[in-house]
Amino acid sequence: MPNAATPTHCPYCALQCGMNLTAAADGTVEVSERTDFPVNRGALCGKGRTAPEVLSSRVRLTSPLVRSADGTLVAAGWDEALDRIAAHLSRVRDTYGPDALGVFGGGGLTNEKAYALGKFARVVLGTSQIDYNGRFCMSSAAAAGTKAFGLDRGLPFPLEDIPRTGCVILVGSNLAETMPPSLRFFRELRENGGTLIVVDPRRTRTAEQADLHLAPRPGTDLALALGLLHLVVAEGRVDEEYVRERTSGWEEARAAAMAHWPEQVERLTGVSVPDLREAVRMFCAPEAAMVLTARGPEQQSKGTDTVGAWINLCLATGRAGRPLSGYGCLTGQGNGQGGREHGQKADQLPGYRKLTDPAARRHVAEVWGVDPDSLPGPGRSAYELLDALGTDVRSLLLMGSNPVVSAPRAAHVEERLRSLDFLAVCDVVLSETAELADVVLPVTQWAEESGTTTSLEGRVLLRRRALPPPDGVRSDLEVLHALADRLGVEKGFPVDPEEVFEELRRASAGGPADYSGITYRRLAEENGVFWPCPAPVSSATSVMSATLGTPVTPATPAASAAPVTPATPATPAASATPAASVSAALPDVHPGTPRLFLDRFATDDGRARFVAVSHRPAAEETDEEYPVLLTTGRVVAQYQSGAQTRRVEELNAAAPGPFVELHPRLAARLGAAEGDPLAVVSRRGRAVAPARITAGIRPDTVFMPFHWPGEGRANTLTNPALDPTSRMPEFKVCAVRLETVGGRETG
Repeated sequence: MPNAATPTHCPYCALQCGMNLTAAADGTVEVSERTDFPVNRGALCGKGRTAPEVLSSRVRLTSPLVRSADGTLVAAGWDEALDRIAAHLSRVRDTYGPDALGVFGGGGLTNEKAYALGKFARVVLGTSQIDYNGRFCMSSAAAAGTKAFGLDRGLPFPLEDIPRTGCVILVGSNLAETMPPSLRFFRELRENGGTLIVVDPRRTRTAEQADLHLAPRPGTDLALALGLLHLVVAEGRVDEEYVRERTSGWEEARAAAMAHWPEQVERLTGVSVPDLREAVRMFCAPEAAMVLTARGPEQQSKGTDTVGAWINLCLATGRAGRPLSGYGCLTGQGNGQGGREHGQKADQLPGYRKLTDPAARRHVAEVWGVDPDSLPGPGRSAYELLDALGTDVRSLLLMGSNPVVSAPRAAHVEERLRSLDFLAVCDVVLSETAELADVVLPVTQWAEESGTTTSLEGRVLLRRRALPPPDGVRSDLEVLHALADRLGVEKGFPVDPEEVFEELRRASAGGPADYSGITYRRLAEENGVFWPCPAPVSSATSVMSATLGTPVTPATPAASAAPVTPATPATPAASATPAASVSAALPDVHPGTPRLFLDRFATDDGRARFVAVSHRPAAEETDEEYPVLLTTGRVVAQYQSGAQTRRVEELNAAAPGPFVELHPRLAARLGAAEGDPLAVVSRRGRAVAPARITAGIRPDTVFMPFHWPGEGRANTLTNPALDPTSRMPEFKVCAVRLETVGGRETG
């Protein structure tokens, strides 16, 4: 008899698309449609379809590796590898103190792993020096959302609301390539009579779907948002009643916006005044509208202010905390949302609690069975931690990240990693970062373990184990358990994911991201649960969701909107039990909160906060020596640093390597033809890749994807200038010059 299909979720982006996995007797794994999951309704991109190929022992690690006397990595037993890590960590801590130990996590780790990693750093190592690569993805949007609403959740509404709104402004997202199954929501939006405005310096596949494409100069998204708000005020489109009853800080924000008149914004951004006026008309005409941002406006040294300006536009027009309206962030990594909620971030404790909050420290310390005073304070942010390697931070434990490719100023980061006294890496494959390690531990993948993730909607999901891992491979939870034991902490680090999740529930109870009412059983039966979801009030946990939104009742569609067709379950075993029916059967069970802020915001007084912001230049502007702007991003067939997708033959055939996208006029100035090797040079280094010539990019801008190492590594060039609030590096804009290889420079 064939094995039954296991319903689970894709290992890649924050859509966390549903899929079924069937393991054959020969060890191969087949992916099939899972149409009951509402986000993708069975649809998968090429990365999802081919994800099982990385499970093969041909491409992944199946034995620990240790650095030998001659400098090479050689196979070793688990005890030898773990003993070596524990001995080095102990020696460095005893010699230099706990903050000489660093921990670096990833936005792809499950909630259980992120939680355990943060606990390990603070309880076992006693170090404050922990952060993760999600700092490079959503941190500016998180900071701006917290300032404005008192709470950060990527989307405060389900994706299914998008087709029923009237207009969406999509800022700095090429979701047609980064999240292809999500494009249907925007296609349905237009089919229902709504409109789509895309803001991007490139005419991407997503921009081609738009009713209006605005192509600002990289680094000027803040000025663009301020210019739109100026016009909203000048044209009398402010929702005065909403502003008066549900917000604060409007006068200051209005004054700041009025200093950015349309003609000035046109000069700064390159977006014409007629297009600015048309965007305002389209956004304000319908009853409901949304603004969604992604990495474009966020990965800037002013990313928090930029997102804040887009939120101001929503607030001034009454488009937040209302049905089918609002601001949302399109989270990138598979568990980018949950990864920043449960303690692997430098300044946070589980449940999205602040590490500096005495009450939060007491609550979590009680769950952990430690003295609150023993918990270290906030540490360095991701880039600052990487920059300190080899000096203040002498040893590093790294899980689920590949900063040699993904970090800004990557050549410098690679140099800092090489300067460490000791580097231990847990990974599925021998990534470029793992190649530098003193010890590499082979760990399980998505299909070989159970655990939870939290999607960009704030929907907590259950990934299910479909097959056993190869011999010689252990889970990250087993690694942390074994290291804790060797370092003198014998209890508190279980290896069973559900046991870890039960502790996470208690630790998150009463926090902003309250998971205490969520269980593995509920996740399996309900196809996920939206947080906040407190346990019954009788257990003295948070009632935050009751004040933030309406947990069960769906938003009322606009009059002109067509209903979204419900998904049909693929099989009875995989079908979802609606939250409302579960709640009816078990009245003490909170149903979760799909839509936030419908009643009040998560601030002390329930009002959303305007934040007065003004445009300022990028950290690095063009000049005679570096006259062109570089922006970076992704392509459809590769993911993040490419450590896994570059090992899949089909994906490599579709996207075999890096390239430099440039406008025909810029190519003509260089004398460059399609496919010619071009050198892109910044103040931090040089990258070489073939030219790709297209009229779909601004003439003053070039684009490079960042998935590859070596001479085409885009992040060799990028600027680590940090946003003062979020500590987000400025990946999206830096000054460069172009050179034909062996030829002349741009002028």
